[in-house]
Amino acid sequence: MDEGSEGRFLPFLSRLFSSKSEDPVEKSILEASEDGELKGDEVSMLLNVLRLGRKCVEEIIIPRTDIVCVEASSSVQDVVGLIMDSGHSRIPVYKDNRDNIVGIVHAKDLLCSFAEAEKKGLDCLMRKPFFIPETKNIKDLLQEFRSRKIHLAIALDEYGGTSGLVTFEDVLEEIVGEIEDEYDTPRPEDIQVLDSGEVLVSGRTPLEDVAERFGLTLASEQVETIGGYLCELAGKVPAPKESFSLEGHRFLIKEADAKTVRSILITPPKKTT
Repeated sequence: MDEGSEGRFLPFLSRLFSSKSEDPVEKSILEASEDGELKGDEVSMLLNVLRLGRKCVEEIIIPRTDIVCVEASSSVQDVVGLIMDSGHSRIPVYKDNRDNIVGIVHAKDLLCSFAEAEKKGLDCLMRKPFFIPETKNIKDLLQEFRSRKIHLAIALDEYGGTSGLVTFEDVLEEIVGEIEDEYDTPRPEDIQVLDSGEVLVSGRTPLEDVAERFGLTLASEQVETIGGYLCELAGKVPAPKESFSLEGHRFLIKEADAKTVRSILITPPKKTT
């Protein structure tokens, strides 16, 4: 946002979190966009905040099977190694199986009390987990993260089993888009033409760029990237190897995780002679 955008942006943001009705606020945002009072990225963020109230935690969680966690009997050295390898600063600890999360180990606690932890085990470092139902509203979760000053929650299914994990960053990404750090897998340049004639496209490539590059009619009022567009078509984050046919072009998901499509292989239709 530019220097003058804060005065335009903050009043809308304040209204989003205080309004009980979404439609009038959304209408105001769209009208402000048409009048040039708000820019594209500002409009996108405000609408994303507004739509938090329509999403629940199970839509954005890291699934149970993908959680990076340790058994309670693990050594401190094992936990240090896992933190180094994964890049995660908070590691859930379980007993027997992942449906029994008993604590969270923070990397900073481990650094401050490493010697004590080596003598006493992980129990002396574990913080109490924050459990939430997987049906919890994301907007409510964001406010609870802020009020509790925590960054991680364990989502439970209707039977009390572990459904997945959600972080403060996951919720923020629903507003501002994906947040990358030095531990994220590098993604390709937005558009790469391969020797085969196929095209490898980053999921973050603007939808209009893909449409223009391939001469396609791709439009959405909800998303701005090709990855988001394919998620919208599928009604979920499509898995690797899933494919879509759009105006004769094959869109094959090459890389995707629980939250986003990272890369897509596009095969144009064969030219007829």
